Amino acid sequence: MSIQSAQLARIKTLHRTRPRSLLVRWSVCLALVGTVVVWFATDIDLAEMFSSKRLGHLERFLQEDLMPKNLRGDAFAWGGMWQWCVAQFQLNGARAMLATLCISVLAIVLAAVAGALLGAFGARNLMSAHPFLPHATVGHGDCSHWLDRVAQGTRILCILLRAVPEYIWAYLFLAMLGNSAWPAVLALALHNSGILGRLAGETIENLPAKPLRALSMAGASRKDVALVGVFPMALGRYLLYFFYRFETCVREATVLGMLGVVSLGYYVVEARAHGQYSTMLFLIFLGGLLVMLADIVSDIARRWLHKGI
Repeated sequence: MSIQSAQLARIKTLHRTRPRSLLVRWSVCLALVGTVVVWFATDIDLAEMFSSKRLGHLERFLQEDLMPKNLRGDAFAWGGMWQWCVAQFQLNGARAMLATLCISVLAIVLAAVAGALLGAFGARNLMSAHPFLPHATVGHGDCSHWLDRVAQGTRILCILLRAVPEYIWAYLFLAMLGNSAWPAVLALALHNSGILGRLAGETIENLPAKPLRALSMAGASRKDVALVGVFPMALGRYLLYFFYRFETCVREATVLGMLGVVSLGYYVVEARAHGQYSTMLFLIFLGGLLVMLADIVSDIARRWLHKGI
């Protein structure tokens, strides 16, 4: 038997003897069965999607609604399209993009401050009776210390904050504060503070224990350990999460405008209500452009921070 044949035989043997997970197989089977049941149990008809009525609506949208009125048909020209885009940007686009950006920046800064505090109070190793010291050194279980209750309560609070969607928070704040940018800012800040608080707590709990343990055994107080040891060690990783959530805030700030908050989403709904589909699509494009720019900034910052971690 040649070496190549022996290798192929070995590969086939390994394939036959590979570990098989019943959970994965049953999960795939249940997903397929569920898809079939849902497809036939509802009124969704694939053929109806391509009916002459639907295709007529699509053709009208592409040939008429998609284009500004003064550029439809033979009047279309790229120069005229560019002038129209500039006019729309000056009319509402620039103001809407700036409002969306301001809402997202203010929200993520508030969320970052709150998340850092929640993370510190939710980290079980920092909030134990003797920070970062093993139980054998402490002499009793940390769970008996009242600070552990604070950590558990903080973690529950983070769960509650991130369990409520931004849209629900925005509805509540709109009812309490009226129509302004603050309902969107507070809604995004509360939701993201729960997420960043949980991530910050996990970051602290996963820090190398030896240097922090040395500080604690040298007599440093809990505050000193947090400021001198935990903060500089966890800052890089926390900033990665910060920039990741920032790009999410930009996207959600656009969507929250559909609730009445003045942002890109607000003008999208307004254009839709007046049947101005070309304006609506242009504003949607601006929203996508803003999210893309935020994603680029976030990606550059995270790449730079990765070098120092």
